[in-house]
Amino acid sequence: MRNLLFFLSSFLFINSFAQRAVDYPIQGVPFNKVTISDQFWLPRIDTNRTVTIPSSFKKCEETGRVENFILAGKKNTDPSFKGKFQTQYPFDDTDIYKIIEGAAYSLTVHPDPKLGKYVDSLITIIGRAQEPDGYLYTARTIDPEHPHPWSGAQRWVNESILSHETYDSGHLFEAAAAWYQATGQRNLLNIALKNANLLCRVFGPGKRHDAPGHEIVEMGLVRLYRITGVKKYLNLAKFFIDCRGRYNNPKTTYTQDDKPVVDQTVAEGHAVRAGYLYSGVADVAALTGDTAYLQAIDKIWNNMASKKYYITGGIGAIPDGERFGDNYQLPNLTAYNETCASIANVFWNYRMFLLHGDSKYIDVLERTLYNSLRSGVSLSGDKFFYANPLACDGKYKFNRGSLTRQPWFDCSCCPTNMCRFMPSLSGYIYARNKDSLYINLFVGSSATLTLNGTNQITINQKTDYPWNGNDIISITPGKKSHFSVCVRIPGWVENHPVPSNLYAFESPYPHQFILKVNGKKTPYTLKKGYAVISRTWTKNDLIELNFPMPIRRVIANSQVKNDQNKVVIERGPIVFCLEGVDNEGNISNIVLPDSTKLKATFYPDLLGGIDMITGEAKVIKQSNGLVTQSCLIKAIPYFAWSNRGVDEMEVWIPNNLTGIIKEVK
Repeated sequence: MRNLLFFLSSFLFINSFAQRAVDYPIQGVPFNKVTISDQFWLPRIDTNRTVTIPSSFKKCEETGRVENFILAGKKNTDPSFKGKFQTQYPFDDTDIYKIIEGAAYSLTVHPDPKLGKYVDSLITIIGRAQEPDGYLYTARTIDPEHPHPWSGAQRWVNESILSHETYDSGHLFEAAAAWYQATGQRNLLNIALKNANLLCRVFGPGKRHDAPGHEIVEMGLVRLYRITGVKKYLNLAKFFIDCRGRYNNPKTTYTQDDKPVVDQTVAEGHAVRAGYLYSGVADVAALTGDTAYLQAIDKIWNNMASKKYYITGGIGAIPDGERFGDNYQLPNLTAYNETCASIANVFWNYRMFLLHGDSKYIDVLERTLYNSLRSGVSLSGDKFFYANPLACDGKYKFNRGSLTRQPWFDCSCCPTNMCRFMPSLSGYIYARNKDSLYINLFVGSSATLTLNGTNQITINQKTDYPWNGNDIISITPGKKSHFSVCVRIPGWVENHPVPSNLYAFESPYPHQFILKVNGKKTPYTLKKGYAVISRTWTKNDLIELNFPMPIRRVIANSQVKNDQNKVVIERGPIVFCLEGVDNEGNISNIVLPDSTKLKATFYPDLLGGIDMITGEAKVIKQSNGLVTQSCLIKAIPYFAWSNRGVDEMEVWIPNNLTGIIKEVK
């Protein structure tokens, strides 16, 4: 029966896209229709399943997050019960929701009865914590006479500021949708719908009009709409978006609430909130056809990608407020680049691709995925970065008061966000529209999807990406048929590290990629960054790709002051860095001349298996004046740094003496 429910729920969820008159022009292939076999990502996904999810659940038990729900349930049963909120923040409920979401994705591809039973027990506890009218917010329910200081004396009065009541709801909706999609069980979905119905009764035209202080409820409501087809959830998501910049006093950029969304033109404020908002705007725009929304997020995206985006793919430069800085304000030592912001950036860029079908959004997504996002969790799976700077001097405590990765935080949004993102990666690899298949990420995997309503296509991809650019893709249609396969040609292959003039390669690389079908060069049309192969496909047709992967040097736009007279080492989608442990401890006086020849060597037993780039550079020393000496440098992928203890680190390496300057914050 459980398997029957699973397949039925998957069918309903997937086909809900097709049943709507207006939606994204392109649809993603759901994560549960793609199986990853990739040697780069699969071990990390397995570690998430075996280490990150269980250890995070354990931390929720140890820190009182589970206890908060238990206490709220006791209060609902016995109004005379006296309890105390056990944790620090009113949004701590969401950590459990996010881990449940990750467990749902994980259970879909790797059944685990013990984990499933544990999640079921948590859902029972969550259900008991829900008040009879659907309200679910333990920071108030436990002791309604003395709620959390951020919560306000009554429900919702601080929603636009600090209470995070709808933020908690949004993550509940995301978890419930994932759990239902993965298992077919309605236990968490029923809790979520009861809460969503309460929101619909409280907020809307002629009712409360608070703009959520921390967005994500918009995305969550859209997911409920997709599952149920109940339009009031979509309408409420749009209402929340339209409230921004209209009612709150004082209006603030921190929560993207200074002006109506349709009038916003720049990426501003808290970067996680912003990424969730822009993702929600994209969802609602796709489902309503609101062109003003599209114009707004197009402008905001252009501002982000051309002026506020790190070479590692991080966003949110400024620690004060975890926010975007001014245009070109991209410090390295103090760069914040919250892990949650990287995840939000992936959400946003994937939706932009679904709207526009342009590979530049996947280029940004890929850079973030392989660098800033992947940096957020240790190779062991149980230690985390909150911030992801581009330099470390061994003194500045960037990681919420620490110099190194931590097993948990007082605010542990990043560890639990990683729990939910990692097993969902399979949902970003492929996409489709009526008669086209998109290959977006080069990840060893297999998938089954349908084109033109009836033609079932099986796809299998084998690759050693990101360590080399060879990829073999097998295409097998259910019947001999004509359709298009759109293969993304990464921007870095075409001499564009990012889709703007924010960064550039120091020198162009003339060699072109190779694309063959069944061993022969095949005609294609280059459209929006995709090599579009339109032909009649038959069983086991093979697409062969070869992307040249030379070692490249990246330079920054002249307006990024901290990065002048410096370069970044890059190969394929991977950004490299110098770490002290590989370079005699001190890297601050290293200069990498443009003439230095660099070599990449794969080390299977180092840091989970990585490329290391080496070359002869110069070290500047003080001895009766400045003198230079030759030194061997070793660069590792940025995502792998700080897995061997506290040490210095540098992404931007001076290429002349002028580049050795004090960081400008």
